[in-house]
Amino acid sequence: MTATSVSNPAPAAWSSAAQTRYAPISAYAVIGDMRTAALVGLSGSIDWCCLPDFSSPSTFAAILDASHGGRFQISPANTHTSEQRYLPATNVLVTAFHDSTGTLELCDFMPVGPEGRRPGFAEIHRQVKCTRGQMDISVCFSPRFDYAVKPARLIPRRNGLLATDDDNEAAALSGPPDVWWQTAELGATAQLRLRAGESAWFVLRYDDDEVLPIAAYRSEERLQQTVAFWDRWVSTIKYEGAHRAVVERSALTLKLLCYEPTGAIIAAPTTSLPEEMGGQRNWDYRFTWLRDASFTLDALQGLGQYEEASAFMAFLRRITRKATDSHLQIMYGVDGSRDLPERTLPHLSGYRDSAPVRVGNAAVNQLQLDVYGEILATAYRWSRSSVVGEGTWWSLSRLVDWVAVHWVDPDSGIWEVRSTEEHYVMSKVMCWVALDRGVRMAREFDLPADLTRWEAARDAVWAEVMEKGWSEKRQSFVQFYGTEALDAANLVIPMVGFLPPDHERVKGTIAATLRDLTSEDRELVYRYRNDDGLPGEEGVFAICTFWMAQALVLSGDADQGERIFCRMLKHANHVGLYSEELDPATGGFAGNFPQGFTHIALINCALALADAGRG
Repeated sequence: MTATSVSNPAPAAWSSAAQTRYAPISAYAVIGDMRTAALVGLSGSIDWCCLPDFSSPSTFAAILDASHGGRFQISPANTHTSEQRYLPATNVLVTAFHDSTGTLELCDFMPVGPEGRRPGFAEIHRQVKCTRGQMDISVCFSPRFDYAVKPARLIPRRNGLLATDDDNEAAALSGPPDVWWQTAELGATAQLRLRAGESAWFVLRYDDDEVLPIAAYRSEERLQQTVAFWDRWVSTIKYEGAHRAVVERSALTLKLLCYEPTGAIIAAPTTSLPEEMGGQRNWDYRFTWLRDASFTLDALQGLGQYEEASAFMAFLRRITRKATDSHLQIMYGVDGSRDLPERTLPHLSGYRDSAPVRVGNAAVNQLQLDVYGEILATAYRWSRSSVVGEGTWWSLSRLVDWVAVHWVDPDSGIWEVRSTEEHYVMSKVMCWVALDRGVRMAREFDLPADLTRWEAARDAVWAEVMEKGWSEKRQSFVQFYGTEALDAANLVIPMVGFLPPDHERVKGTIAATLRDLTSEDRELVYRYRNDDGLPGEEGVFAICTFWMAQALVLSGDADQGERIFCRMLKHANHVGLYSEELDPATGGFAGNFPQGFTHIALINCALALADAGRG
């Protein structure tokens, strides 16, 4: 991806003071090692990173509190401009700075070994290289352990700095031997000057109290290994359409959200980036939603990537061993943990003063029936290229058995509404998917199953949705039984095979959604517009807009679908990443970032366009 000057509009500010202290969410890129990730701003500052894993407490959290959250910044000392790009086919980031005296390139990455595993400690490697003239460089190292609760004591060492809370936390920062660090209560700073052709490395290693000479980290070798891994992985992507670059970047982003040790997949690497500036819709997304993980795997399998699905099936077998009566939670920790208590962190002011900052997620206790359909749909696709063993089928068939009994129950729906449970149409449709895919797998692979009961339940779900989920008045499927409210999630109905894409009810739902759930220009889609029991507003949902584009393509209106798709591509940030939502007025990012859901829908829509002969 070529370098692009930052030009994305900023989200609407909650306060003028917060506006000046916080960069737009779109001004960040992400690096990672499939165990954790870091957000790196156009300023050269790492403003969010949890070490050693996604769900660990933060070490840098300036994006959630510019004054107290902590950061690790490397940037020119003088006024400058900047741009970012990824090295082709990798998650290695380059930020280029320009001022009147020269040009500086900052290369950031987390090492990944040849097999895609973290080689030992969690590390961040940062190389600064002067490519023109000379550059004076400022370094600010200000770690804040445990979501900035614990002050970090910085101890100068011969080769850099040791950061510790004198209890459980330690991080070693190594740098050039001639750099002199000035320490203070809130962090340490250093200055250096590089001339054209000169470079310097800085390496942060978590949970190590030895500050080694910089040469001991073999950064150049680690960089080449990391580039080679990402390049090999990208080379196996099976997509030859016109949108290869954006599909590739989305796939690389989804791969970063995979947790390599267990096969889990997180929804996003951040918490509490607000859906509305100054609002309360701030949630922690650093967990494995079974829905998001299943959608991720479906998109990756569409690109010919099956290894991730096999790893997730192993994760699924582990968590179903502990399931009660075959009932699954909607989300788990990356290690399979079930207890994810939600709490607020009042000492952090939030992004642009949008408190509260939350960690954990109370939605873990909700019943969301659609997750069963998403798991079985992913498993069915995976079974086309893998052997369904006895252990895997035991786990999957228990889920189908459970759905055959409980599909009649109300639930909280795909959007995790924190009010009363309802009979959500999307949930019922995905129960049908779970039963349908279970029947298919049992028949195709001659697996033991109560097919008579499964098929009867499948047919009953279909009949009920067609009767109770359809509104003659709106000429559309509705959000839940007994309402006239619409839900963009119903755009998925033709994608999962519940009805053919050219069915009159599918086309009616598309038309109603375009009419009543879109922004003023009719091309950016809200997930719903009715009251959900929470205060405040939210933006248009990026995944729903891609769903609309895909539904139009599948239903035969490829022209409008392609137009919406291409417009959404323009809403990506300077390195091709998306958040969860967009401000319909400005195009600014809102919600957690980067959001797996959005990149999943982009890939699926691009595949649909290719199948339709577009590009």
